[in-house]
Amino acid sequence: MKVLLLEDVEKLGWLGDVLEVKNGYARNYLLPQGLATVPTEANIKAIAEEKTKRAEIRMLQRKEKEQLAASLEGAEVVVAAKTNELGHLFGSITEREIADNLRAQGFAVKDDMVVLPNGNIKEVGSQDVAVKIASDLRPSVRVTVVSQDESVEAAQQETTPEA
Repeated sequence: MKVLLLEDVEKLGWLGDVLEVKNGYARNYLLPQGLATVPTEANIKAIAEEKTKRAEIRMLQRKEKEQLAASLEGAEVVVAAKTNELGHLFGSITEREIADNLRAQGFAVKDDMVVLPNGNIKEVGSQDVAVKIASDLRPSVRVTVVSQDESVEAAQQETTPEA
């Protein structure tokens, strides 16, 4: 069944696109939700102006995403966590903690943009973590996990003058 999209639908198309979709998908989801309509000449002309506006907005958003990706490439995140004597964390470092650290550094990153390769980080050390800004924009960020005890000792050594 051919439909005319009235909204941007993720993994399907943009506003104003005329697409061929399965009948059930169109009848049971797209049409009742108001995401699509039957493609007639009048409907296509009615949303032509909105389509060009949205295309310009998408272009600006894409430029912003590319700038964010360029600024994130090579950024470093240092997270202190409680560990045992073997270097295993009592908890784990999650996407949220990494995203919070990046936001504190001034980057506009959401929690779900951080992609950890093995779910969570559970040991002290460094690894590269991808940040998914767009499907084709995945800058790499260096995440270093240190023991809270070591970070406290290092801070004390920096403030204590040597004799």
